[in-house]
Amino acid sequence: MKNIEIFTDGSSLGNPGAGGWCAILRYKQNEKIFSGNQADATNNQMELKAAIEAIKQLKEPCNITLTSDSSYVTRGINEWLHGWIKKDFKGVKNPQMWKELVEVLKNHKIKAFWVRGHDGHEENERCDKIAQEEAQKIKEKR
Repeated sequence: MKNIEIFTDGSSLGNPGAGGWCAILRYKQNEKIFSGNQADATNNQMELKAAIEAIKQLKEPCNITLTSDSSYVTRGINEWLHGWIKKDFKGVKNPQMWKELVEVLKNHKIKAFWVRGHDGHEENERCDKIAQEEAQKIKEKR
């Protein structure tokens, strides 16, 4: 299986408010950047959306290293997901999004790593800037 690095960030201007997300996919020396936005989204939803959309891009089973400044996403993947699946996501916020993540991960192995946001991590800073720009696009349309 290929080893893929994914870096993600999400932004919400208002929480909920205008939302944006960004993901950087890296395989060896090749990078692709994916981003998008959504009206009336929370920060956690945009953090999760970035991970989902990045993983959707993978065309074959991969070993994924996901790096995010969202403890919601990283702890969700590493610690909470197994239990949430057992209880069918009862009482979990954003259950449809977590179910979608489970679906897109079914052929992959993933390990998530948390980094402190706004602390100089190159890829996180790049994702943060793009996610905020995406959220700003929605805000300007209003």
